[in-house]
Amino acid sequence: MSDRSFLGRRALRATLGALAAGALVLTGCTNTEETGPSAAKVQVDKVDELAAQLPDKIKQSGKLVVGVNIPYQPNEYKDASGRIVGFDVDLMDAVASVLGVKAEYVESAFEKIIPSIQAGTYDVGMSSITDSKEREQQVDFTTYFNAGVQWAQQKGKPIDPENACGKKVAVQATTVEHTDEVPAKSAKCVAEGKPAIDIKPFDEQSAATNALVLGQVDAMSADSPVTAYAIKQSNGKIETAGPVFDSAPYGWAVPKGAPLAAVLQKAVQHLMDNGKYLEITKNWGVQEGAITKSVVNGAVS
Repeated sequence: MSDRSFLGRRALRATLGALAAGALVLTGCTNTEETGPSAAKVQVDKVDELAAQLPDKIKQSGKLVVGVNIPYQPNEYKDASGRIVGFDVDLMDAVASVLGVKAEYVESAFEKIIPSIQAGTYDVGMSSITDSKEREQQVDFTTYFNAGVQWAQQKGKPIDPENACGKKVAVQATTVEHTDEVPAKSAKCVAEGKPAIDIKPFDEQSAATNALVLGQVDAMSADSPVTAYAIKQSNGKIETAGPVFDSAPYGWAVPKGAPLAAVLQKAVQHLMDNGKYLEITKNWGVQEGAITKSVVNGAVS
């Protein structure tokens, strides 16, 4: 995948801090959960065989030091009390439990996570990082999710993302949906002699979602886990419009050649096999991006 797709979206959002730290606030339209999903945290047991494979430094400290950039809801953000929460957090906590250690989250600028992994400051980088061929030259990745672009529409009011000419489409400002994806679709409309898409940028994703819920726009385009969570929070007001596209794997970054990549892979695969992983994705409404097989270095481009 190129920087025009998911790889670029995550870096751009993290660098510019465009997403709001709180949960979606869809005034008068939703039942917002500022502290995350209503379901209880998934309980996970230690697996001694896997815990024994951790590097000695991590076993002795009893913790995984995890570099993370926020906010990027629902994957990683701060709740009303300032605690770092999210889908990524719940899954990493579960992996840490399998390995008999605690995950310690340290905030970082997105662009500093990989250099800090290389320098040994963090054991793991976890921040909705797309596993790409370019990044695999710097670090290794353990894959745990697939993400792409996902459109949403009002319930029962279908929109075709490939033929949205003349429609109002909400996006979060500065994202690739705003700068590349929707403009490219609009240009195609114009080239075919059809009306351009009326692109409506909003500073925060919550505002873009709110515009759709209230019927101020016909559709919205956002990253697939962001759209999935917005739908979950909307109390049935909005739904998906078309399939996820431009998908690529998320990965946890570790130093190049580090044995930790394989240990994390075995731990998350254990959770995939026993159903705990899927339970966590469903808690956050992001199960559409769930995978059944984790690999080390699974970049598609």
